[in-house]
Amino acid sequence: SASLDNARHLSSLLRAVHFQDHATCFATANGLRVTVEDAKCIQANAFIQAEIFQEYTVQEESVTFRINLSVLLDCLTIFGTSSLPGTSTALRMCYRGYGYPLMLLLEEGGVVTVCKINTQEPDELLDFDFCSTKVVNKIILQSEGLREAFAELDMTSEVLQITMSPDKPYFRLSTFGNAGSAHLDYPKDSDLMEAFHCNQTQTNRYKISLLKPSTKALALSCKVSIRTDAQGFLSLQYMIRNEDGQICFVEYYCCPDEDITEAEL
Repeated sequence: SASLDNARHLSSLLRAVHFQDHATCFATANGLRVTVEDAKCIQANAFIQAEIFQEYTVQEESVTFRINLSVLLDCLTIFGTSSLPGTSTALRMCYRGYGYPLMLLLEEGGVVTVCKINTQEPDELLDFDFCSTKVVNKIILQSEGLREAFAELDMTSEVLQITMSPDKPYFRLSTFGNAGSAHLDYPKDSDLMEAFHCNQTQTNRYKISLLKPSTKALALSCKVSIRTDAQGFLSLQYMIRNEDGQICFVEYYCCPDEDITEAEL
């Protein structure tokens, strides 16, 4: 069971990973992880630490269930998405275990709503195995830098090409759209760059259709960590600060597009 004074903290994070109807929820003593996948190519995780909740208890070592995320979000925002200043929707969530529904008790202004959402058998999820020892390149950027990039680059392009290098251009984003190719470079001493750890030059392409969902998390975040491993798998970790100043993370893993020939680079 878990309680929150403001259900919006949870709904905004869940909305950041809501690009498929179903999600798998994991609860441990550390908090909740909500995972969404698509086509075995992209995985999004929203992490809601136990400290964010006013009350949080898990009886077993870990609890896992699958749930319709669209329905969960509809229930969390049953009193509307924009509450009046000074009012918030209080939430209590309970899950009794395998086969039981997820119970939500929402209260705003003295009105209480009870929702029961059926849970399902959890799916087998992808393991991107992104441990720190396998990370080849890592950059931490202020989110506004990436937001500007997505606004300026040509999104008619099928792929976003990411170059990370210890030498120039250091960090380059490229698109190849109807209007031709566009490149955006960030020097390693840019004001937007918080950390720059590049060990080798890597150029990988990622389908923009797979990266699009992550722009929801980007819009909420203040910083983003961009990491790649030797195979070119991409990890985007978004640091999100809620209205109360608490910090949560949303992480996207994306597999690279087919290998690029040297001639194309």
